[in-house]
Amino acid sequence: MNIQIIYSMLSRVLAASGAALLLPLLLSLYERGPILPFLAPMLLSAALSLFLKRKGAAIESSLTPREGTAITALSWIAVSLLYALPYWVSGSLSPLDSLVESISGLTGTGATVFTDLTCVPASLLFFRSLTHWLGGLGIIVFFVALFPQAGRGTVRMMQTESTGPTSSKALPRIRETARALFAVYAVFTSVCFLSYLLCGLSPLDALNHAFSTIATGGFSTRNESIAYYHDARLEMVIAFFMIISSANFGIYVEAWKRGVSVIWKDTEFHTYLSIVAIATVLMTLSLVLQGGASLLPALRETFFHAASISSTTGFVAADFDRWPDFCRFLLLLLILVGGCGGSTAGGMKVIRFILLGKSIFSLLKLHLHPRAVQAVSAGENRYSADVLYRVLCFFFLYIMLAFLWAAIMMFDGLAFLDALGVSFSTMGSVGPAFGQFGATQTYAALPTLSKMVVCLSMLFGRLESITLMCIFIPSFWKRSGW
Repeated sequence: MNIQIIYSMLSRVLAASGAALLLPLLLSLYERGPILPFLAPMLLSAALSLFLKRKGAAIESSLTPREGTAITALSWIAVSLLYALPYWVSGSLSPLDSLVESISGLTGTGATVFTDLTCVPASLLFFRSLTHWLGGLGIIVFFVALFPQAGRGTVRMMQTESTGPTSSKALPRIRETARALFAVYAVFTSVCFLSYLLCGLSPLDALNHAFSTIATGGFSTRNESIAYYHDARLEMVIAFFMIISSANFGIYVEAWKRGVSVIWKDTEFHTYLSIVAIATVLMTLSLVLQGGASLLPALRETFFHAASISSTTGFVAADFDRWPDFCRFLLLLLILVGGCGGSTAGGMKVIRFILLGKSIFSLLKLHLHPRAVQAVSAGENRYSADVLYRVLCFFFLYIMLAFLWAAIMMFDGLAFLDALGVSFSTMGSVGPAFGQFGATQTYAALPTLSKMVVCLSMLFGRLESITLMCIFIPSFWKRSGW
């Protein structure tokens, strides 16, 4: 492993991350608000970037898998620390709470420790939503798309940052792919922003919520989240954009090249839509039959929250913590499954559950026909035994880590169901959990140790565990081995 190359790439990532702070800084200047919260991290990122650049070296060859993994993991950690500074320097949050808010924004979790957003400056609210947008598509994807001198072998970094097993690249060159993904992301955000304006939101509220929606993050400018507006039309528009943001963004790039039929033929997206529809119907029946709710209001609420939780956005339009237990059970399942691989959504991803189901079916067939040759496919894509092995390992690791985080939080004083809800919610990048940390609550009441655990859980969930685990293994950093 070439440490100097890692220094060089981190230098560029920090410089780009510092440059992004110019947007909230300009907004703060326009509103005559505080500028130090954004100016201080900008200057620090510039200083660190220069320091690392001097220690770095030119990238003359492709990155190795270890170098790509190290750069991606360290970039997320470094940017998370950098973006905690605006909250801390402004005096809004303590250092630990600032880190929780920063990681929650970048990972698209949307869990907040702010107890009252009405006291937060508009520039800081804009910054919160901007972190969603930057982290939603991926820090590395932004870096590769916008900076032509990102270096050779950046495919290694994008592979370690991408979510879910994806079968193919939309375009042959990795930089073209990154730029195409960024273009789709920007277009969706623009259309979403205009739609919210038409629904009556102010320009700043519309932009903040557009960032949060397309990044499936969930930060709002209102304490009550989307429930503040009491607008059925707005809720349906938001639900639509949450759903399309839960699809693999690669299929939109392919649709641009090969036609819209690509989207309708995507097995994973079809399955995801079916999951949302089934969850909506079952929760509606439960609310009507068990909760005594009227049909149309129940249908509206359940559809919105099925879209919100399955996309792992975490917007709230009603207090689902008061719903019947069956509804909350279904919401927990949606938290576990999440959106599609290659989307901005979190969770385990629909494609993994499809492959797990098909693998079990193949195993049953193999038991009846021991000499048969089994192949697992989803739509037009066939998956190798290596991919299936990785899916099984990921499933086991995900569950074990979620229970580990829950165990530590219970040791720290949280109730069993509260700890379990927070653990799975943060691993799945959802945000709202149940009970003390449910739909209408924040994470401000978490004890100190639990907040540290939540930071780890959000990072492990966003980078899908393996990328982050590798850098904690001593042999990973040795020149030999691996």
